[in-house]
Amino acid sequence: MNQQINKSGERAVVTVLGADKVGIVAKVTTVLANHNANIVDISQTLLEEIFSMIMLVEISELKTDFETLNKKLTELEEEINVEIKLQHENIFKYMHRV
Repeated sequence: MNQQINKSGERAVVTVLGADKVGIVAKVTTVLANHNANIVDISQTLLEEIFSMIMLVEISELKTDFETLNKKLTELEEEINVEIKLQHENIFKYMHRV
């Protein structure tokens, strides 16, 4: 994974998990782009028919607030029937520490 120095500010982690179907990446990244969240790094994999994706996104230049972006991702989650989680990077790191 490409390690980038966090010079410009706030970052978040977006995770997506669910049954594979056409358009998941496009729809999630469109919501992020529409709110000016910049994807810093992205990884995705397909385990048989299970799709998983994790993205590190820069959120310091959002056109809206964090809660509104989270609400839009939750609406998309229901629309395409996958699990989408948005967490501040520091919360994600704390919850997944070893």
